[in-house]
Amino acid sequence: MKYKVIEKFVSINGEGRHSGQLAVFIRFAGCNLNCSYCDTAWANEKDAAYELMTAREIYEYIKTSGIKNVTLTGGEPLLQEDILELINLLSQDEEIAVEIETNGSISIKRYAEIVKKPPKFTMDYKLPSSNMEDKMITDNFQYLRQLDTVKFVVGNTEDLKRAKYIIDKYSLTSKVNIYLSPVFGKIQMSDIVEFMKINKMNGVTLQVQLHKVIWGAEKKGV
Repeated sequence: MKYKVIEKFVSINGEGRHSGQLAVFIRFAGCNLNCSYCDTAWANEKDAAYELMTAREIYEYIKTSGIKNVTLTGGEPLLQEDILELINLLSQDEEIAVEIETNGSISIKRYAEIVKKPPKFTMDYKLPSSNMEDKMITDNFQYLRQLDTVKFVVGNTEDLKRAKYIIDKYSLTSKVNIYLSPVFGKIQMSDIVEFMKINKMNGVTLQVQLHKVIWGAEKKGV
C-alpha cells in the first residue's frame, strides 16, 4: 500500500500539547471538508503534487530524522486508504510518539481501539464560521482519552458561544485537553480571553499558531 504524501518535514509543533517542541510532519493529500478559513487548501487540490510512499518508507524517513514526535496531518490523514497499516507500524516503535490531526468528520473508533499503543488524536470540532459544523461526528468524543485534544478554531463571538456549548454539553474538560485557536487575522485574542474570563472557562487553553508567528501565514514546510 502506498500513501499520498504531499509534504514531509521537521519543524516545531505550532500548536497543541507539544507546542514549541520538535516534530516530524507527514502531510497527506486530500480532504473531505472545505472550511472557510482552511490554511492548507493547496494540499486538497485534485492536481496537487504528491509523493507515493509505503508505510515502511514513511517509517524510515521518520527514524532517519531523529525526531521522536510524529504528526500525521493533511488534508485529512484518515482518508488515506489503509492508513491503519501505517498507524500499526508506527505504534510498534516505543521511541516515537504519534499524533494524528483529524478534522472531526471521520469516525476514530477503530484507530482509538489499537491495543498496543493507540495514537494521540488532535481532533477539530468545526464551528459555525467554518461552514462545516454539520459534518461533525460527536460520537467521536467517547473514544478520546485524557492524552487527546479537541481543538475549536474560532473566528467570531458566535463561534466562541458554540464552542462553550459543545464543551459543556459533552463535559469535555473532564475528558480531554481543550484548545481555542483563533482564525488567523479574524479575531482578537484579547476578545477570546475576555470571553473565557466572563464564562469562567476553567480547563480550556488559548493557543497561538506559533509557526505563523515565526514564519508568517503563507510559508509551507514549517
